[in-house]
Amino acid sequence: MNTISETDRRRMKMEKKKKRNILKNDQFQIQSMIWPGLILCFIFSYIPMYGITIAFKDYNILSTVTGAQWVGFKYFGEFFNDPALWNVLRNTIMLNGLALVFSFPAPIILALFLNELKNVQFKKTVQTISYLPHFLSWVIFGGIVIEMLMPGGVISTTLYKLGLIAEPVNFMAKGEYFYGIYTVINIIKTVGFGSILYVAAITGIDQELYEAAIVDGCGRFQKMWYITIPCITGTIVIMLIFQISSILNTGYEQIILLQNSLNLAYSETLDTYVYKIGIAQSRYSYAAAVGLLKSVMSVALMLLANSTSKKLLDRGLF
Repeated sequence: MNTISETDRRRMKMEKKKKRNILKNDQFQIQSMIWPGLILCFIFSYIPMYGITIAFKDYNILSTVTGAQWVGFKYFGEFFNDPALWNVLRNTIMLNGLALVFSFPAPIILALFLNELKNVQFKKTVQTISYLPHFLSWVIFGGIVIEMLMPGGVISTTLYKLGLIAEPVNFMAKGEYFYGIYTVINIIKTVGFGSILYVAAITGIDQELYEAAIVDGCGRFQKMWYITIPCITGTIVIMLIFQISSILNTGYEQIILLQNSLNLAYSETLDTYVYKIGIAQSRYSYAAAVGLLKSVMSVALMLLANSTSKKLLDRGLF
C-alpha cells in the first residue's frame, strides 16, 4: 500500500497554495481594471443623488440644498393636482406605446431581412443607408423633417400633385398628426443602429442548425421562424424589458424640436414638461419631484416586466 510521506504532503500543500496565490493575483489584476470606472460611476452617479432631496424641500437657486426648508410631499401633491397632468401623461404613454408596437420590432425585422441577403455588397449598402440617420443630430434631422412637412415641402407638394389632398397642408400645425409623425421619424432614426445588436446575436447562431434544417427541407421563412427567432429570444426579451421600463421616458430634445404652439396639446410629454417647469420657470423642487416619481415608476415597470418575463419565458435580466 502506497503512502504519502510528510515531505510530499507538505510539498503538495505548498504547490496548491502557490497556485491559489497566482490565481488571486491574476484575478486582482483583471478586476482592478474596472475600479476606475466604478469610482467615476460613484462620483458622478451616486454622490449627486443627494440632490434628489430637493424634491422634498423648498429649494431655490439662491440657497443651498442643505439649507432649504423641508416641505415633505408638497410638490408631489401639486403634480397630482396639476390640470396638465393627464394630458401630459396621455401623450407620454401614447408616444411610447406606439414606439413599443412599431419602433421596437422594426430593428428585429431589419436584422432578420439583412441575415437573408446573399449579396454582400447590397447588404452593406442597406446597412450604411439605415445607419446614417442615427449619426445625424436631432437638430439636423428634426430640421429636415420640419422642412419636408411644411406646406411647400416635398411631402405636401407630392400629395397635392397626386390629388390625394385638396390643398398643401402644414402637417406640423396639425396636432392630430403628431403621434404618427413622431413614430415614423423615430423608426427612421433608430431602426438601423438598433439592428446592430440583433445582427450580432444572429451571427452567433450555430450554422449547423441551419444546415440540419435544409436537410429537413425547411425554407427561408421556416428557418427564420424556427431557428433564428428562438435563438435571439433572449436578446429580444432583454431589450423589451428595457423598452417597457422606459415607457415614461420620451427624451426632450426631439420633442422640443418638433413642438410648436399648434401641436402642443399632443406633443407635451413628461420630459418636456419637467424641462420647462425646471428651467423656464425655475421650479426646481417641483421638477425634481416629477423626475423622481418618473424614475420610481420606471424601476417598478422594469421589475414587473422582468418578473413577468421569467414566469412566461424563463428569461430575464436577473
